[in-house]
This record gives sequence, structure tokens and C-alpha cells, in this order.
Amino acid sequence: MLDEHIVELYFERNENAIRETDIKYGKYCRAIANNILQDDGESEECLNDTYYKAWHSIPPARPSKLPAYLGKITRRLALNRYEKMSAQKRGGGNTAAVLDELAECVPDRTSSGDITQELIITQTLNRFLEALSDQNRKIFVRRYWYMSSIKEIADEYRIGESKVKMILHRSREKLKMLLEEEGIII
Repeated sequence: MLDEHIVELYFERNENAIRETDIKYGKYCRAIANNILQDDGESEECLNDTYYKAWHSIPPARPSKLPAYLGKITRRLALNRYEKMSAQKRGGGNTAAVLDELAECVPDRTSSGDITQELIITQTLNRFLEALSDQNRKIFVRRYWYMSSIKEIADEYRIGESKVKMILHRSREKLKMLLEEEGIII
């Protein structure tokens, strides 16, 4: 089913919207949640929360890119769930490693609270991503947006894990330099 038709089902308050969303994007959203949470049960709960949030936000929202809209909801919910889980039990895992890697070059959003500063950071991040090669951008986004493991990325792009690590390291260094050039304090 086309995304426009799925969105129309939401606007009609037709419960088939959830079923069609799950058929078309369930696997995608589940993968996002599972990459962050590393727990099938928690990922399923997150997926249910995603559908609930979509049901209550469409309408009034009319997403032009439904997968991006659902992915953003899923990611936010999974990160919130991860934060609660890790507060209860401190442990390792892919998500903690990814967040630690990013902490080296991206300022903590909670420390600022300045909307102007956040807009500058967002614009700088967009410019940074546009300047990366296509492959490096995809690798960066896979790691830091979808929180994929190094192994998953290496397998997908048919390159060695050490090469993925090097690409990510160099990308983080470039990002850090760009943010510093913009006067953004890390």
C-alpha cells in the first residue's frame, strides 16, 4: 500500500492504518528499536508505543515521508526506554558505546537549553553530512542514527570492521573540528 493511502487511513481513523503500517514498516521500526535496546521484548513494546504515538499524532500531522516519521518516533521512544533501563541497571552494550563515541565531538543538548545554539548545531550537522562522501555519510548515519553495530555496517558495505572504525573515527574528528570552527563548545 502506498504511504499516502496509509496516511489517509489515519486521517479516516481507520484501524487498518496500524495494520498496514506494521506490514510495510514494522520490520524497519523493529530494527531501529532493537539496535538501541538489544532486547526483543523491549523492542516490541517500543514498536507498540510507536504505533500508538503515530495514531495520536496523525492527524494533525501529515508526514510526507512516512518511514522517516515513524523512524524518528521509534528512535526517540527507544532512546527514552534505553535511558530508563540503563538507569536501573548499568551495563555495557552497543547503545552505550555509540553514545560514548558521539560524546567526544557533539555537545550535550541538556547542558545548553539555548534554542539558537541547537539550531546552529543542527545546521552544522547538516552541512557536515552533506560534505561526507556518500558511503561515509551512510556509515555515519547507520552508526549514530540507527545505532548499528560495527559488524553489521561492515557486513552491509562489504568492508572490514577496521575500515568502518577508521571511517567513523575520521568522521567524528572532522565533525569535532567543524563544531569548534563554528564556536560550539563541546
